[in-house]
Amino acid sequence: MDMQWLFDWAQELYRETGINLTFIYDSFDRNRLARGFLNSVYISLICLAFSIVIGLVGAWLQGSKLVWTRRVVQGYIQFFRNTPPLVQLYFFYFAIGSLLPTVENRFGFQEPMLDNFTWAVISLSFFAGAFNVEIFRSGIEAVPESTVEAAEALGFNRLQIYIYIVMPLAFRVCLPALNNNLVNLVKTTTLAYAIAVPEMLYMANQIWSDSVNVPEMMTFLLVAYVLLVGVLVMGMHRWERAMRLPGFGQ
Repeated sequence: MDMQWLFDWAQELYRETGINLTFIYDSFDRNRLARGFLNSVYISLICLAFSIVIGLVGAWLQGSKLVWTRRVVQGYIQFFRNTPPLVQLYFFYFAIGSLLPTVENRFGFQEPMLDNFTWAVISLSFFAGAFNVEIFRSGIEAVPESTVEAAEALGFNRLQIYIYIVMPLAFRVCLPALNNNLVNLVKTTTLAYAIAVPEMLYMANQIWSDSVNVPEMMTFLLVAYVLLVGVLVMGMHRWERAMRLPGFGQ
């Protein structure tokens, strides 16, 4: 598809008005902004998946008969819920990361065992996972006790009841709150910029540092995140409607 007309239009716009959309007519800026956008989508998807798994496991462990298991889960929730996500990110990357051994790369130099992208995924997943634990717990508590007792009478063990009986029902109750938390997680991925993960905000910063077009790049970022979050919200709402059971959780 010939896009030359768009590049010409962006250059004409810059000459006539001073609005500098370099990410349209400059192939180098266009490629690095596209790479940043894809990295933001990639880190969002990974963190969404991990945070849901953490939430499911944490909610199950919260129902354990072992006191110390419940206390450990509660400690994890309090730690990640009561500290800023940026501080958590710095803690993982600079404090925990400095304690880990280094490995030799292909050029013969020593480098950290985990790179900045991995630490961003770990930190943001644990941060969102702490909220997901509480969200899933609220859904589990909404499942009638008589339903669980019926499953026990049929010979289901605790894990089977959790997977096949409780969570399918609890999930329907949790989805609105889960939707909000996952939207917040996608927006929080911009914090990865602080440890030089080449996501969208980081790449936009590189472009405006070179071209001095801060207002244009800020406008692009705003529109891009509205679209990114809009797609997630639309998908979650469709999922919510598909899973709705008449008379349950309403």
